[in-house]
Amino acid sequence: MKEIIDVGLKTRTVDLSKCKTEMLVAGLFSDVRALDRTCRELNRKLDGAIEKLIELGDFKGKEETGAVLYGNERIGARRVLLVGLGEKSKATLDTVRRAAGAAAYKAVEMKLKTISLMLHRAFGGRFDLAAMGQACAEGVYFSSYRYDEFVTEDENGRLGSLSVELIDSDSAKTKGLSRGLLSGTIIGKAQSYARTLTNRPGNVMNPAKLAAAAKKLARSSERLSCKVFDEKQLAARGMGGLLAVGSGSQNKPRLIVLQYSPAAKLKSSGPTIGLVGKAITFDSGGLSIKPSDRMDQMKLDKTGGLVVMGTIKAAAELGLPLNICGVIPAAENLPSGTSYRPGDIVTTFSGKTVEVQNTDAEGRMILCDALSYADKQGCDIIIDIATLTGACMVALGKYKAGLMGNDDGLIKQLQKASEQSGEKVWHMPSGDEYAKEMKSKIADLKNTGSKWGGACTAAAFLRQFVGQSKWAHLDIAGMDMLEEAAGLWTAGSSGFGVRLLTTYLMNLAGKKD
Repeated sequence: MKEIIDVGLKTRTVDLSKCKTEMLVAGLFSDVRALDRTCRELNRKLDGAIEKLIELGDFKGKEETGAVLYGNERIGARRVLLVGLGEKSKATLDTVRRAAGAAAYKAVEMKLKTISLMLHRAFGGRFDLAAMGQACAEGVYFSSYRYDEFVTEDENGRLGSLSVELIDSDSAKTKGLSRGLLSGTIIGKAQSYARTLTNRPGNVMNPAKLAAAAKKLARSSERLSCKVFDEKQLAARGMGGLLAVGSGSQNKPRLIVLQYSPAAKLKSSGPTIGLVGKAITFDSGGLSIKPSDRMDQMKLDKTGGLVVMGTIKAAAELGLPLNICGVIPAAENLPSGTSYRPGDIVTTFSGKTVEVQNTDAEGRMILCDALSYADKQGCDIIIDIATLTGACMVALGKYKAGLMGNDDGLIKQLQKASEQSGEKVWHMPSGDEYAKEMKSKIADLKNTGSKWGGACTAAAFLRQFVGQSKWAHLDIAGMDMLEEAAGLWTAGSSGFGVRLLTTYLMNLAGKKD
């Protein structure tokens, strides 16, 4: 299979007019009348080309817009890309991230080998340089990503690598940018890793193959370990939820436990973090089968599990002083003569019984076993992430993930990480009134509630399996997938959650850059 684009990032101290590069990238705000110092200098060396572009109305500085100008003998760059930054009064670190992403996307489309970014200069001292360096790296990785592992045609194909540098004429500023560049590179690579494995189709990535990938990841770091429970071990432990969902497929379920332990000198007495990710490698809905339209997208129902793997990969490479336990229940939800049925009563790992009313409400059936496992492993904080409910998309569209939980402090920490990472969440309820809807008359619980508030009732169901742990639930349905290519991304897995969860962990560890 073809490797994804190899992206390299570095900083360089160089005068913009002397910077030899295939494309020099600068940013412009839509609500700032006068050109800033950087663009004034470029405009002068380009014989007023930037001012002419603006006067003609061909470039207005709006977000996700850009214009390419061509260099001359007065600058070292062969091209100059102007990227719109939107309104300066509304600028955030995500503005930096998206602008860098727009430049990287354009570079891949133009088949350029090297580009040089000086986007940070447009923001003055508004943001910390290290934070901008990290945001640039994350944006570059996100938008340069292409999933084409199985494309064998090479004619007019994309290049195999892209070299990106952050430049400034002031060495103190490039040093500041470089402080965040390493973290951003690690996080960006981890997100690309999660996206690639998530994008792989069901005939390539089944539960056993996912478990093998987790073991391979564990071998990449002495700080990681992995154990996998097969169907016999799951049965011996009474993990009825996971076994039920996987019962219809010849590809049997697995429970993957990926453990990160920091180096001895970094060990802390802080909380043990449990990250639980839903990994349905393909979801047909089981006997409660889904419509055929767009069922091909159900390979992405493993997003939560791969986000957990990507996050732990990042944590290990960042060397965070935290103990992290990743728990990934993996199954394939298919209909057959051995499938679990509506009306079945399943005994879960916790001992609680669940009446199955809909086999397409399978995510909560595998997560309940994984959450109970994390709780029994002594995790003080448990965060689960899952493409769980269409109801969350009804509530929030494809703009934010649903965030629920039982601890206000944890909710606020994740909201802060959301703002920093640019992966947006919205706090939703999951209290006792929703839990009442999940009570069954013939078992302890049922796996569906009423037609209303489905994201909230699903979260309330999960809450029954976390014991006394602090817990948060991220419903990323709608955020897991980019349906069509745009000026910032290509279609397929988004890897949503890697930046969010890694930022949360970095904050918890007190690691700033």
